[in-house]
Amino acid sequence: MNINLYGFITGIVFGILLQRSRVIRYDKQLGALLLKDMTIVKFMLSMVLTGVIGVYLLNDLGIAKLSIKPMIIGAVVFGGLLFGIGWGLLGYCPATSLGALGEGRLDALSGILGMILGAGIFAEAYPWVKKNLLTIGDYGKITLPGITGINHWIIIITFLVLGLLLFRWFEKKGL
Repeated sequence: MNINLYGFITGIVFGILLQRSRVIRYDKQLGALLLKDMTIVKFMLSMVLTGVIGVYLLNDLGIAKLSIKPMIIGAVVFGGLLFGIGWGLLGYCPATSLGALGEGRLDALSGILGMILGAGIFAEAYPWVKKNLLTIGDYGKITLPGITGINHWIIIITFLVLGLLLFRWFEKKGL
């Protein structure tokens, strides 16, 4: 099967999950930002844990190859702040804004247009970003297994258990 078809199918499934879990609803977004509703956190953490297991399984089976990106603190902090400000102002993250638009909520369109404009500005500013932000705290291509010397499956299982305990705690607190 064509790799683009896999991406297309995965995208449809992800969109269905976004819609069915109601994480594209503004009240869920606001609840997450106010730390009163952890539905979005649970959804994202579920996707991250599933992705980590899938990526490392595919890597271990020789089907895929890891492409580790460098850990650059300046870029991570700047990107995180920009993402958080955008999410806080709009009430949607990039994926949920597309889902909201798909449901017919036109308020998401301003965020989508802002992302496109922001991508253009970033492309123009990239020489400055590369010279300045991408030089602050460059630790190279690091991973937890590489730093600790611990097998990646032990780390993955540890994070999986911690994630499940966090989900249980959220449920007990009604979050």
